[in-house]
Amino acid sequence: MNAVAPQQVQQADLARELGRVLHRPAMVPTPAWALRLVLGEQADLLLHGARAIPRKALHTDFSFRYPELGTALAEALR
Repeated sequence: MNAVAPQQVQQADLARELGRVLHRPAMVPTPAWALRLVLGEQADLLLHGARAIPRKALHTDFSFRYPELGTALAEALR
């Protein structure tokens, strides 16, 4: 089972929402070369991502405690 949230977001949307939750501006995006310098090949996970869908969880009685990104980030960061 994919342990991912039901809402899929792009990296720019994640940065914007994270900035909103932290009450900080979401500034300039990090250049790919800087991520590769720091993270090496693992930077591809951030740059390209993966489209994982929680199909089984969505088709069962399972309910997400925080189905929206904003509420999940707020809870994780409080």
